[in-house]
Amino acid sequence: MVLERNVYTEDGPTLRSMNIWIVNQYAGAPDQPGFTRHYSLARELIRRGHRVSIVATSFHHTLRKDTRLEPGEAWRYEEVEGVPFLWLRTPAYRGNSAARVWNMVSFGLSAVRRSRPEILGVPDVVLGSVPHPFIGLAAERLSRRYRVPFVLEVRDLWPDSLIDLGDVSPFHPFILWMRWAERYLYRKSTRILSILPYAHEHMVRQGAAREKIFWLPNGIDLTNVPSFLPPPEGETFTVMYAGSHGLANDLDRVLDAARLLQNEGGERAIRFVLVGDGPEKERLMEKARQMGLHNVEFRDPVPKREVFRVLAEADAFLLLLKEAPVFRFGASPNKLYDYMAMGRPVIFAVNSPYNPVQESRAGITVSDASPGALARAVRDLASLSREEREAMGRRARAYVEEHHSFPKLAERLEGILQEIVPLRNRP
Repeated sequence: MVLERNVYTEDGPTLRSMNIWIVNQYAGAPDQPGFTRHYSLARELIRRGHRVSIVATSFHHTLRKDTRLEPGEAWRYEEVEGVPFLWLRTPAYRGNSAARVWNMVSFGLSAVRRSRPEILGVPDVVLGSVPHPFIGLAAERLSRRYRVPFVLEVRDLWPDSLIDLGDVSPFHPFILWMRWAERYLYRKSTRILSILPYAHEHMVRQGAAREKIFWLPNGIDLTNVPSFLPPPEGETFTVMYAGSHGLANDLDRVLDAARLLQNEGGERAIRFVLVGDGPEKERLMEKARQMGLHNVEFRDPVPKREVFRVLAEADAFLLLLKEAPVFRFGASPNKLYDYMAMGRPVIFAVNSPYNPVQESRAGITVSDASPGALARAVRDLASLSREEREAMGRRARAYVEEHHSFPKLAERLEGILQEIVPLRNRP
C-alpha cells in the first residue's frame, strides 16, 4: 500500500495518497461487456493507497439498456469488487441519433449536479475521460468547483473522428461547437493524457501545450487472463473478432473476405467468429445471410471477466479499422491487448503508424484495405505450422506483459498526478 510509502519530514509528507475522481460516461465493471480501463486503473491505484471513484452512466452503450438503477432511482453508489462507482441515470437511445446527443448532454449535467462529495469525499484531482466533450466539460466544471487540478484524458479525437468516419461536414454547427470545446479543454487542463501515441501532433495544432501531454495507452489486467494455453486441436481454423460492431470497425471487409474463402479447399476449413454488439450488427447479420455465408458466426457480447474463456476458442484474432485520416495519430483499442495476452497471433489490418503486432512479431500486418488482402492474410496464417503460430503468440504475451500491464500503467498515472496535486501537511 502507498500508505507505507508516504515519507514524513519536518516539513510534512513528500508523497501522499490522493482522492481521485474519474468521470467517464462509458466506464464499465467487469461483470459487464465493454470498457473496463478505468476500473482496472482504479483498482491498482487503490492498492497503492489512493482513494478513487468512478462517475459513469447506468445506461450501457453496448447492451442498450439500464444495467444498474431501479425505476425511479436517479443515481446509485456501488462498490464493485472494491472499486467505488457512482452510477447516474441518463436517457435511453439507439444508434447515432439526436437521442444519443441528449444522452451525452444529460450525463454532463448530471455529473455536475449529482457529484456527491459527501459520499466520494472532496477530490484532490478530477480526471475527465472523453470521447465527447460533454464529459470533459463536466469534469472541468467539477475541478473548478473544488479548486483542484483538471486532467483531460483523450480516447478519441472528436470531432475529427466524426468528420472522417461519420462523413460529417467540418462546417456543421455542432462540429464547430465541438472544435471550440476541444480547444477550450486543452487550454483548461493541467495535464492531458492521450491513449493515441501520436495525438500530441494534433493537440498542439489545436492550441495544447506540448509539455503537458502524456501518452498512457490502453492495457490488460493479466490477473484475469489464463496462463498460455495452446489453441484447440481441430479441423477448423477459427479467426475471431471481439468488440464493437460499428462504422469504424469495418466488419464488411470480414464478410467479403469470408465469401472469398468459403469455397476454397485446404487442409483446414476457415471460419470467422464475430463477438459483440453495436449499431451495425443487425445489418451485418442480414448481409451475411444474403451472401449465404456459412463460415461466419455472430455471437452476443459477454462480460469482461468471461471474455477470455471465449477468446480461448480462437486460433487467431482480427483487428481492423476503416481507412481514415484520424488513425494517422495511432490506435490503441482494448481488444488488441486482450488478443495479445491470450497468446495467439493477430492479423493487424489498421493503417496506423503504431503497430504493436509488427513491433513484437506477433502476427501478420495487412496494409491493403481490400477483402482479398485480408483473405490472403488469413490463408497464410492458417498455412503456418502450429509451432510458428505458437511462437507468435508467446511473443504477443511477452509484449503486453512488458508494456501494457495495468500495474505499470497505474504507476505511470500515479506519477503524473503526484506532480500536480499539491502536498498538504497532515496533523
